[in-house]
Amino acid sequence: MVGKKEELVYVDKHGKRLDGRKVDEVRPIKIEVGILNRADGSCYLEWGQNKILAAVYGPREALPKHIQNPYKALVNYSYRMASFSVPERKNPKPARREIEISKVCGEALEKAIFLERFPNTTIDVFVEILDSNAGTRVAALSAASVALVDAGIPMKDIVCACGVGKAGSQVITDLNKEEEDAPDAVDIPMAIMPKTGEIVLLQMDGLLSREEWKKCLEMGVKGCMQVYELQKEALKKKYAQTESTQNMEQSSETVAMEKNGEGEFT
Repeated sequence: MVGKKEELVYVDKHGKRLDGRKVDEVRPIKIEVGILNRADGSCYLEWGQNKILAAVYGPREALPKHIQNPYKALVNYSYRMASFSVPERKNPKPARREIEISKVCGEALEKAIFLERFPNTTIDVFVEILDSNAGTRVAALSAASVALVDAGIPMKDIVCACGVGKAGSQVITDLNKEEEDAPDAVDIPMAIMPKTGEIVLLQMDGLLSREEWKKCLEMGVKGCMQVYELQKEALKKKYAQTESTQNMEQSSETVAMEKNGEGEFT
């Protein structure tokens, strides 16, 4: 007789999840800004196992010309998963899921950008998922928002995103792959603009009670704010390094000019 399969406990009696996190804790996040020299703005983000590269080009003339909007810029958001980003090789052709994510994330960024300042142009945002382990759309959107800031595109605020949901009858923040595969799993990717409190992305896969939804909303916003602080820190670090480098270069030029005046250099 085959024994009964042991039920997986997603949150133990101490409030710890399968990977040791608390119910409201996001996975470790690392953000680097301006890593692609040929892009107008770029960002590399690690979120748990997820590894994501985002690049922004523009605003630049929208071509062909019949797509131009004389009143605002167009945002072209391209979300793609590399063939090697998942355990079994993915077909490189864009799947319906990638097309859907590209659409909703592009619309989320449109809410944050002052599009009316750049008529007849496009702002192209390319996001490549190099390694995937649940929550890639919110991680990609967060990386893309940082890349837009790096490109110098005027925005109302940084878009910060985080996932929230349910696994094993427990409401949790930032689901990983095991939690997403729970029998009662509910996944809610969401994104906000903290300064206005506006929710620019909200999707839900599954069913929740009214109380569970209220808790998810509260925990989701809290998760987004944690990401927001990390985004700001990464941007400040990048521009602090840039300013330091410029000061060093100016100092070196001044010293060289002074030495040239003394005849030590030709």
